[in-house]
Amino acid sequence: MNLLLTVLEIVAPVFLLALIGFVWVKHGFEYQVEFVTRLAMTLSVPCLIFVALMKADIDRSALAVTFLASCVAYLVVTVVFALIVRLFKLEMRTFLAPLIFGNTGNLGLPLALFAFGEVGLSYAIIIFAVMAVYSFSVGVWLVSGGGSLIKIVKEPLVGATLLGALFLYNGWETPTFLTNALELIGQMAIPIMLITLGVALARLKPDSFGRAIVLSVVKVALCTGIAWGVGLYFALEPVALAVLVMQIATPVAVTSYLLAEKYGADANEVAGLVVVSTLLSVITIPLTLAFFV
Repeated sequence: MNLLLTVLEIVAPVFLLALIGFVWVKHGFEYQVEFVTRLAMTLSVPCLIFVALMKADIDRSALAVTFLASCVAYLVVTVVFALIVRLFKLEMRTFLAPLIFGNTGNLGLPLALFAFGEVGLSYAIIIFAVMAVYSFSVGVWLVSGGGSLIKIVKEPLVGATLLGALFLYNGWETPTFLTNALELIGQMAIPIMLITLGVALARLKPDSFGRAIVLSVVKVALCTGIAWGVGLYFALEPVALAVLVMQIATPVAVTSYLLAEKYGADANEVAGLVVVSTLLSVITIPLTLAFFV
């Protein structure tokens, strides 16, 4: 009973905030996803990343190992799903990127924070940064046929990650007034990302769910197993291992749908993956947390 209550305390805020966004749209209220997403990704999330890394009370070598483990995990996930997509003759442009990239921002960051506190958030940010850079380059290339290295460098969250890592490495800190301001801006990130997730789910209208159900189950099973195996190989400490598994196994991100629609892939198939994998996570996330908490 205590374990169940603990897990509910962690996951309930996440899904309740997403539900707020879902109900908001269903009641016909306006919500400008493009504006809110831009605000989060160019201002709030970079501030969250920078402050979390600057103030991280974690050994730098542990963060470095987590970074390396994240890179290896995503590499293995990419190879495995590329083989699956080719084996079952699915369209590479439509299916590969959604199967690789999970919702490490909207879902992964708040889950890590609620489950493991600031330490968990610091690990999650490292993994999120790896995913973000990878998705802006390889992810865009897979869907559109042309990624941009210049676009990666220009992304504020990439700069915030590098700057935060520099401050962490040297033990620097910004003045208190500036740190407080950055923290306030960063605190917006998690609530608005979760509400935006609910809004996006409310607006998606996939044609069918048959294939999406199978692929969503395969995704969460393989991603969990791969992340677990890689984490054990790198001998990650318990919190880092738990966060790696949770982040890699998050459901398909809404951004995968937006990219599919923008670059002419089958957006309806991706919409089905987003909806089904997110609904599936209502079951899989508590089960994963129950094992680690």
